[in-house]
Amino acid sequence: MELHYLFIGIFIFGKIALLKNQRQTIGQKIIMDRELSPKNFKRISIINWLLSVPFFVLFAWPYWYLANLSGIEQFIIYAGCCLFSIPFMITILHGHVTMALGEAHRHHYYDWLVDQPLTYGLFFHPMMMRTRFRLILLVTSILLFVVGFLLSI
Repeated sequence: MELHYLFIGIFIFGKIALLKNQRQTIGQKIIMDRELSPKNFKRISIINWLLSVPFFVLFAWPYWYLANLSGIEQFIIYAGCCLFSIPFMITILHGHVTMALGEAHRHHYYDWLVDQPLTYGLFFHPMMMRTRFRLILLVTSILLFVVGFLLSI
C-alpha cells in the first residue's frame, strides 16, 4: 500500500514539473517573439545608425592625426581614415547586435537587413560581418599610409 502512494507521489511530482517546464517554454517563446520581431530589428538598426557616426570619428582621428604628422597628402589621409575606422566601427556594431539578440539569433537580424535593401539595410552587405573583410580594410589602410608616407618623402 505504501508503495502505491509512492508511485502516485512521483506521478504528481512529475506532472507538476512538466507543467512548470511548459509554462517556462511558453514564456520563453513570447520573449523570443518580441526579440525577433521587425519592431525590435528596427530599434536595433536605428541605434546602430546613431552609433555609427561617433564610432567612425572615434576610430578615424588617430589615423588622421598620425598621417598629418607624417605629411601625407589630404586625399590619401581621408581615404585611409575611412578604411581604418570602418572595420572597428563594424566590429562594435556587430557586438551590439550580438548583445541585443544573442549569437544564435543575430543571423535573423542580418537576414532582415538583406530584405530591407532600400531602407534599413541600405549600407549593409553580408560580407561586412566577415572578419576577413574587416582585416582586408585594415591592412589596406595601413598599406595606404605606407604608400602615402613614401610618396611624401
